[in-house]
Amino acid sequence: MKKILPLSNTWASSLLTLIALGFIVVEGKLILCPLVFSMLFSLLLLPVGQYFELRFKMHRSAASMLAILIMLTVVALVMYLLGSQIADLLDDWPQIKAQLTSSFYKLLNWIKDNFNVTAKRQMNIVDSATGNISAGGSTTTAIGITVLTASSIVFFWVFAIIDTFFLLIYRRLLLQFLIYVFKKENAIAVFEVVERIKYIITKYITGLLLEMMVVSTVICTVFLIGGVKYALLLGLITGIFNIIPYVGIATALLLSTIITISTAAPTATIILVISTIVVIHLIDSNILLPMIVGSQVRINALITILGVVLGEMLWGIPGMFLSIPVIAVLKIIFDRVDSLQPWGLLLGDEIMPEDKVETRVFVEEGDIVVSAETDSLDG
Repeated sequence: MKKILPLSNTWASSLLTLIALGFIVVEGKLILCPLVFSMLFSLLLLPVGQYFELRFKMHRSAASMLAILIMLTVVALVMYLLGSQIADLLDDWPQIKAQLTSSFYKLLNWIKDNFNVTAKRQMNIVDSATGNISAGGSTTTAIGITVLTASSIVFFWVFAIIDTFFLLIYRRLLLQFLIYVFKKENAIAVFEVVERIKYIITKYITGLLLEMMVVSTVICTVFLIGGVKYALLLGLITGIFNIIPYVGIATALLLSTIITISTAAPTATIILVISTIVVIHLIDSNILLPMIVGSQVRINALITILGVVLGEMLWGIPGMFLSIPVIAVLKIIFDRVDSLQPWGLLLGDEIMPEDKVETRVFVEEGDIVVSAETDSLDG
């Protein structure tokens, strides 16, 4: 028999570690969130910077700055296109508001006719649900909150861009730091993990961007042919939100449906919008995503949903975007550390063949845990 630590001590130490990590993640959001984004950006821009360094013999700082400027230019073009479409939507806001009000009262009447709930009672429910949001909130307070939110977003992205620049410059220094931390005898393993993370994350982010372009282009084309108003806006919204697994496509579908209804579109157009988004999502998730992004790191659906929800709870919308890349990095690390391989197995969607499963039956005898091993589940 082999004596190991009591299970209670093991679980207690693991729980304390998780609590400490959770506290650091929550309290360090202002530093960690832009830093994680900058890591992803630096991995995405690394091939671009290396190309300028090798092809044009540019200094690393100049090549890194040029790569960042190219990224900012592309983002600015997308934001300009999206902003122009939103401006057109705001120009038609009075008509949209009137149409939404009319549709809202039609919905109240439908509920009244089918569920025998009076319109007054429905309005009371709506007022009670929204009362806490507007209670005590003056115009001055709302403006102050808006200004603070806008300024925090600006500072967030400024820090992310600065961190990206320095990560690109000091990438070799960071690699040497990791090698020294994990001892020189583990240098090959550390280098392998770093290269694997770089390859997977670069492939994943590039695939997501390409996927976003394809989805946006197809939906914009279908909506333009179908005569859907704000076709470009709806296509861009769907493509961008589609990056967030499960939650993103549902949000895009809801927004697109509401915007289409607000334009007094006929029922056929509304059905076209809903069916197009649903069909494109099915094709994307089953054909396009595996083909473009690949299956180098496969994460099961349960962990994906939990990761998105947990990311939103910890860091809000940025956390939803970061959840899958972070889980992918954790799985790469877990798969290459013997003591963490069970957690890597839990994150993935690959089930080991039965004849390769090592089953362990634990029986507690006071502070001693007895481990019995078999070669298969039938043993």
